[in-house]
Amino acid sequence: MPTPTKGPRLGGGPAHERLMLANLASSLFEHKRITTTVTKAKRLKPYAERLVTFAKRGDLASRRRVLGLISNKGVVHELFTDIAQAVENRDGGYTRITKIGNRKGDNAPMAVIELVLEPVSAKQAVVAEATNAAKRDADKKEAAAAPAAEEAPEAEEATEAPAAEEAATEEAPAAEEAPAEEAEAPAAEEKDAK
Repeated sequence: MPTPTKGPRLGGGPAHERLMLANLASSLFEHKRITTTVTKAKRLKPYAERLVTFAKRGDLASRRRVLGLISNKGVVHELFTDIAQAVENRDGGYTRITKIGNRKGDNAPMAVIELVLEPVSAKQAVVAEATNAAKRDADKKEAAAAPAAEEAPEAEEATEAPAAEEAATEEAPAAEEAPAEEAEAPAAEEKDAK
């Protein structure tokens, strides 16, 4: 008997293991949570999440692939309608394993595996929205900075020209006032002389 790729075999043979995983997945989708051993829960997690990914696709080929593994049509219908809609915004992590202690009879470690049907937390949605808004603002600033950089040399020339004109006008009245004072001075001297 060939050894499986992940861990020890869960049953006697490979066919028994496949059937056991299919039955565990069927029970999980039907009841939304089941109690089993930690080993079985760890082996069921990737199996069930793959089936949920097929259900999220929702096409006929995916439905037929899932029906090839899970024979209960009612469970497959529930998976494709209810569970797929509940996890449509979630990118992964459709199941959660919680350890609950050891079983009383044989002291086997037990766990609860359940579907994560809660919506993605609002905090994560807010963080994603804020990140997108910051990116949009940065793009707008870059777009506004590019035309402003082209207009900046023209604006600098325009501000330098009025400054030069103002300096010239300030010097000109001062030059005009000085000859007037000189003209007044000789007139005052003439008055004094008479």
